[in-house]
Amino acid sequence: CFSPQAFNTTIEKDNSLAVGYFQRGFVHLQLEMYEEALSDYHMAFSHLRENPFIDYKQLGLRHILYAWEVLYSTAAVQCHLQQWQEARVTLEKAVVWRPERRTAILELALEQVQDHLFLEPMLVPLGELFRPRKKEVEQLDSKDFLGKPKVISSIIPNDEYIGFEPLRPQKQGFYEPSADAVR
Repeated sequence: CFSPQAFNTTIEKDNSLAVGYFQRGFVHLQLEMYEEALSDYHMAFSHLRENPFIDYKQLGLRHILYAWEVLYSTAAVQCHLQQWQEARVTLEKAVVWRPERRTAILELALEQVQDHLFLEPMLVPLGELFRPRKKEVEQLDSKDFLGKPKVISSIIPNDEYIGFEPLRPQKQGFYEPSADAVR
């Protein structure tokens, strides 16, 4: 059984993650929490930021989230809420977002909505989880790029202090340039 808590944690860490809202919307729909599912699908669509899709392969999820899939799933929730007219409008909007206008699945969905039949929502394939590549995880170890600090130049003769500190108190006349240097 799915639980929305894991998705809540993910979304708290990155609230612009459209696929997180999309997956949590599916879980809410399975739990018959229709208002929450509808809200999640609306958030997923808004976080697509008018892009037709987002490819999550760079983040380690072998999935592309398409805007038309989000809209299709939104219509599926609207069907469960008996919002048949809104579902039809949402599916018509999905037709515009469908790549290369291959709309057979959406035309079938429009017929189902017209006959007041429920739609099955789209989902990220089962078993697809965020799994960063091994080389990316190995690079997460902390590295010391700067090394140990050393004094390279100091106005104090034979200064061997290593580190950072506020200005040290100065003795009167000790740091003043010689008369030859002033000339």
